[in-house]
Amino acid sequence: MESAGCSAAAVRTRDMESQRDLSLVPERLQRREQERQLEVERRKQKRQNQEVEEEKRDFFTAAFARERAAVEELLEGTESVERLEEVASRLQGLQKLLNDSVLFLTAYDLRQRQEALVRLQAALAERRQELQPKKRFAFKTRRKDAASCTRVGAAPGIPPAAESIQDSPLPQKAEGDFGSSWVCGFSNLESQVLEKRASELHQRDVLLTELSNCTVKLYGNPNTLRLTKAHGCKLLCGPVSTSVFLEDCSDCVLAVACQQLRIHSTKDTRIFLQVTSRAIVEDCSGIQFAPYTWSYPEIDKDFERSGLDRSKNSWNDVDDFNWLARDMASPNWSVLPEEERSIQWD
Repeated sequence: MESAGCSAAAVRTRDMESQRDLSLVPERLQRREQERQLEVERRKQKRQNQEVEEEKRDFFTAAFARERAAVEELLEGTESVERLEEVASRLQGLQKLLNDSVLFLTAYDLRQRQEALVRLQAALAERRQELQPKKRFAFKTRRKDAASCTRVGAAPGIPPAAESIQDSPLPQKAEGDFGSSWVCGFSNLESQVLEKRASELHQRDVLLTELSNCTVKLYGNPNTLRLTKAHGCKLLCGPVSTSVFLEDCSDCVLAVACQQLRIHSTKDTRIFLQVTSRAIVEDCSGIQFAPYTWSYPEIDKDFERSGLDRSKNSWNDVDDFNWLARDMASPNWSVLPEEERSIQWD
């Protein structure tokens, strides 16, 4: 009897479990249906986002092409320095358009447009140079004129021509070339403190090349800046209206503010940066970035003249053309730790 009772209880238990399992079937089906609908919704949303990005990319591509063509037409037909200011303003608008489109462009498309912008800036600088009044030839007595480049702490025996670049063309490189001739700068110097004042730099193109263990202070508002073949140098520069280009540099410290920064073949360099677009590094290693902190008495006025937006700083938004993986950080650049950002500029 006891055995029969146990068997009956076991049967009732199995029946109850079967009924409970049957009651769970609709819940499982409902849960699967919900998961399926969620997946369908996710795919739909992803497809819509892709379509929106494609529409935005097409819009910005067309707008960039139209504005680029307009700038090229203005450059070809401009015969006065005053009209060049309109070209410069259109170029700033083109830079802003490019800044707004970086989220929708591939790395290749972004690079192509940035290079096109650099070429237009080069053409503007060249046109400015062509439209400058020609200096009349005149004999001059041999005397030591006050140099337009202020040089502090110069070593004796170095001729001024080796130190200061004034209105003389230098060999150009196609990549990162900002103009047909560099009208201002320093070259072939070692262990010097070099300066240029705002009156010397305003909207001029600056080239610094083959410097070693030098400190360079550029007060004012240049149009472009290029630093090449520098080692162990400190460069402090006021706001640059357009582009800054670094190439073949090592163990340097820079403070620069600009629309666009491009760094090529450079290593072990710290950059205190104010930039309105994404910086670009290529074939680089050991590059560290921090916010721009250099200041001097007239810097606010220089920022106004430059047209840069001080409220926008993309100092830590960097594209590495040698590192296209989106899910891993580039090993070639990093953010400078805050405890290492305290620098005595003067």
